Amino acid sequence: MKSWFNRLDRLRVLALLLWALPVVALLPLGLFWLWRAEALPWWLLAMVLCSAAGYGLQHWLRQRDRQLLAGAATGPDPCWPPRADEVWPAVEALAEAVKPEEWPLEEGGRLWTLGRNTLEVVARRYHPEVERPLLELTVPHTLLIIERASRDLRATIAEHIPFSQWLKIGDLLRVWRWKDSAERWLNVYRAGRLVINPANALLSEIWGHLRGRAYGAAWTETQRWLLREYVRKVGYYAIELYSGRLTLAEAEPTAAPTPASRCDLEQAAGSIALASEPLRIVVLGRANAGKSSLINALFGRLTAATDILPDTTAGLTPYRLERDGLEAALIFDTPGCDTELLRSKALKTAVLDADLLLWVCAAHRPDRVGEREILDAVRGWQAERLDRRPPPLLVAVSHIDQLRPPREWQPPYDLRDPQNPKAWNIRAAVETVAGDLAVPVADVIPVCLAEGRVYNVADALWAALLDRQDQAGRVRFLRCLEQRKRAENWTLLRRQLANAGRWLLELPGRALG
Repeated sequence: MKSWFNRLDRLRVLALLLWALPVVALLPLGLFWLWRAEALPWWLLAMVLCSAAGYGLQHWLRQRDRQLLAGAATGPDPCWPPRADEVWPAVEALAEAVKPEEWPLEEGGRLWTLGRNTLEVVARRYHPEVERPLLELTVPHTLLIIERASRDLRATIAEHIPFSQWLKIGDLLRVWRWKDSAERWLNVYRAGRLVINPANALLSEIWGHLRGRAYGAAWTETQRWLLREYVRKVGYYAIELYSGRLTLAEAEPTAAPTPASRCDLEQAAGSIALASEPLRIVVLGRANAGKSSLINALFGRLTAATDILPDTTAGLTPYRLERDGLEAALIFDTPGCDTELLRSKALKTAVLDADLLLWVCAAHRPDRVGEREILDAVRGWQAERLDRRPPPLLVAVSHIDQLRPPREWQPPYDLRDPQNPKAWNIRAAVETVAGDLAVPVADVIPVCLAEGRVYNVADALWAALLDRQDQAGRVRFLRCLEQRKRAENWTLLRRQLANAGRWLLELPGRALG
């Protein structure tokens, strides 16, 4: 420090001090004038009030920034399989337990350890029987987790941290390196000011302490948010990987129809190719419950054959459904599932691959024990598949026009406030079907499908279908993801074998060269 001081030009320092002296003298002279004018107490009161207002404003700004950062925090994906819902709380608990003083941002090795701890928390829950679950990660997927987490964190920081686009890592390191020297010089300045002007120095120390606490708290809050978001991002993509959702390809799994949907689209009469995977809606119910009639009512024209025979639909029949508000969908007419569903492998596969189930139940047939058994079997099949979410289920109660009094038919009927016996009986039928089939009342829609009496299909039932379109889309995503992963594995294997063979063929020439 002495050699640095000796290199200074003392005359230039003196010139600088002479230039600054009048400005520095303003504060003690001003205080002296206030004291002589007996206005010093009022000035001190104004200073305290302004300082308190500034501190309060800064506290409010810190709370606002905290809310903004909380709104930008990573959350769970609703498209995750059910197993992931049990893992995400563990990631959140780890993020909440992170303390900035234990994980300094300037130490890259500590951050790597924090990321590894996050991966272990997720891996341990997916592979509890494995001694070292992190070794279950493949090399490409490990790199993909780091890449995706870094990409998202970069976008979040650029969007929510002020001046982050100008702040360099070198700047942070230089500030940290000169921190001790700056604090020593600041202490010398504060001691000198205390000798020259004790009152002003004391007030400045109080204000500086409050301001330092505010800025320190803001920086600590930002650092805590960065660490928590880092844990959440790594945990998010680790769950994506272990739940089977993280593919090496960038394309969306639903970007193109699956092979099964392409075959069904070709089978559907008059169908043309689709650019993306359609929703798969399967219509189920007993024979003569009105499945084909319901499909006709949804289309608004005759599409599926209907008759009074015990079972008109001989097999699984796909139709392409397009209406306002609904993405392109395939709707499947099925034979009566009184016993067929439990015997037919093709029908069971169609039910398990469905994105939405539409059950048709006749209101005038009270014997629903068999229907409940079939629905319970379907629920059991779905519960066994932890990599899928169960599709939404809607129940259409048909033949409501045959409820007592049978000759009365004057729709519409307000079931929330029934005004006549027909409305009361329709409401009772809806509640009874909901109880018999263990389905929420909100998922049971009364309809009439008789020719010339079609009622409540284009409005209530269609609205219920549209309301569950997002949920069905999440089911479709997981269904297509499984298909995409199988295709991706074979594509990568063919490419790897081709590249390895090409390298082996070129090896003799390289050796001779």
